[in-house]
Amino acid sequence: MALRGTNQEFGRPYNRRIVLESIRLHGPIARGEIASRVGLTVQTVSTIVRELEEQGYILSVREEPRGRGLPPATLRINPEGGYAVGIHITPLGINAALINLSGDVIESTYREAPNATPDHAFEMIGAMVIELTGLRAGGRVLGVGLALPGPFGVESMSFVGPTTMTGWQDVALRERLAASTGLPAFFETDMAAAAMGERLYGLGAQFSEYYYLYFGVGLGGVMVHEGSVQRGAWGNAGEVGHIPVVPGGEACPCGNRGCLERYLSLEALRRWNGTEADWVAEVAPIFHNAVAVIENLFDPETVILGGLASTDLLERLAGSTGGLHNSVSARKDRIAPRLMVARGGQHSVLRGAAALAVSGVLSPRFGQMFAAERERGRDLLTAKEIAA
Repeated sequence: MALRGTNQEFGRPYNRRIVLESIRLHGPIARGEIASRVGLTVQTVSTIVRELEEQGYILSVREEPRGRGLPPATLRINPEGGYAVGIHITPLGINAALINLSGDVIESTYREAPNATPDHAFEMIGAMVIELTGLRAGGRVLGVGLALPGPFGVESMSFVGPTTMTGWQDVALRERLAASTGLPAFFETDMAAAAMGERLYGLGAQFSEYYYLYFGVGLGGVMVHEGSVQRGAWGNAGEVGHIPVVPGGEACPCGNRGCLERYLSLEALRRWNGTEADWVAEVAPIFHNAVAVIENLFDPETVILGGLASTDLLERLAGSTGGLHNSVSARKDRIAPRLMVARGGQHSVLRGAAALAVSGVLSPRFGQMFAAERERGRDLLTAKEIAA
């Protein structure tokens, strides 16, 4: 299901965002088709298109006439109309990429920085952003988006243990990011950013209801509903890695025992003494259980397995699921497989992080509100707030 616009005046920034997204997803596309897809009047779409075209974000193209009359002008994203920087901090290091409006990675870079302190990390980020934006000197850099492991704002779980950024409690992320880069700044959990990147540029573009299972240093996941990431009341929905699955199992830094990510994550693989193939065989039953739980809870069109793990490892895990448990997803009328492997890898996270900045800047009131709510650990947007 496509995102739908609103003809209420307070929704103008939102309309601007979804018109731009419709052009990016379906371009070249005519104004009338955009209006039909997003539920707006042609006049409203034309007004937004005129603004975006004047500002250089989109291009109008008219094909050569093949008969009488001029063919309608179609619209597409101007890839060079702007850039954003996506940053991903993990307990192992920092990845960054310069990304254009079409989602193409212009250049990426990495700094090894195990358990970096905030001061060290933001110093490196500042240098990396200068290096990347220098590749398009004079280009319009819209902002920077940061992705890092969650959850946020949970005293007993946030920034605790080897799968999170230990020691980052009470860091003013947006302010520090803006100060170190001089750019409009936004942030999100890495699993939500990866799901957003997958929706915009990967397999997720084919579905309106899918679950993105993020296999990283830890384990997380996000349900994407009608094209939007579901975040929960405090923005921490998707911490499936902290579901206890083995009674009396391994102690987890969150305080529970037998949590899923203690067995199914890159950190769990690192602690394994045998071969990778042996590890996949060992954890396959736990993985099967996790998939069944996700399917029964969310009833997705498919589960997309992605994250920081190599494609080879993800394929091994996916290949172990010939005997998936029965669930609500075991339907005879299925079109997509129950489990699919993403191909974006690290770039999905970086593209998603960069998309935070693009959406935030092109829909300024929406973006400012979103960032403020994220810092308070909530994502409650009302018409009254949007109009403010």
